[in-house]
Amino acid sequence: MNPNSDLIEYLLRLGDSALIQGQRLCEWCGKAPALEEELALMNVGLDLVGQARNWLDYAAELLADGRDADHLAFRRDERAYRNLLLVEQPNGDYAVTIVKQFLFDAWHFQVLHALSDSSDARIAGIAAKALKEVTYHLRRSGEWVERLGDGTEESHRRMLAAIEQVWRFTVELAAGDELEQRLADAGVAAQPEAIASAWRAKVADTFARATLPVPAPASHFYLSGRRGVHSEHLGALLAEMQFLPRAYPDATW
Repeated sequence: MNPNSDLIEYLLRLGDSALIQGQRLCEWCGKAPALEEELALMNVGLDLVGQARNWLDYAAELLADGRDADHLAFRRDERAYRNLLLVEQPNGDYAVTIVKQFLFDAWHFQVLHALSDSSDARIAGIAAKALKEVTYHLRRSGEWVERLGDGTEESHRRMLAAIEQVWRFTVELAAGDELEQRLADAGVAAQPEAIASAWRAKVADTFARATLPVPAPASHFYLSGRRGVHSEHLGALLAEMQFLPRAYPDATW
């Protein structure tokens, strides 16, 4: 057994969540409601893909089995992915995309802020760099939540529907597990309860300003991205994302 197995799993969680969220955002290319928004979405998506590479590079080094970040991104099967359930959900209309992005950003910001002080220098460095990007991501998505939630009757209705659609997948944002707690106790990872508390506070504050109600905490869910038990949507996403590398495994630029 790899002595770094806990750390590798944690790095995969961070990398996979950023990668899949980035892939979802890039699906808006050519379809966004306005040119300015398309450019903004693509920039956020590219930021996340870049962050995913950093986390997966580190995981590949610790695995030391010949795989690199590209292999981890494009050659693993669905059950080997450790991303949050929230990020693999379809984009839906623009309200769904914004709600998903905000809920993820509010969690992502807190995680990276805590990891900037990790006892693992490599993690601290990656997190500090990513935090600069995610600070902007959170500000942007939070402003859109307020704009749409406290906007027209139609935009408010759509935001309510979007929250109802994706809220159940926030169960993973508001609770850690034993692996994360072990790493947190060692000073490597973020403390799960502290992250959950800060995430709930940010969501409550932003929703209040957007005149949106905060649903009751999501209850236990039979799926778990941490364990590789995903919704039906991840397989379809991976089929598209991985097609080229799998069809032409020896191709080089």
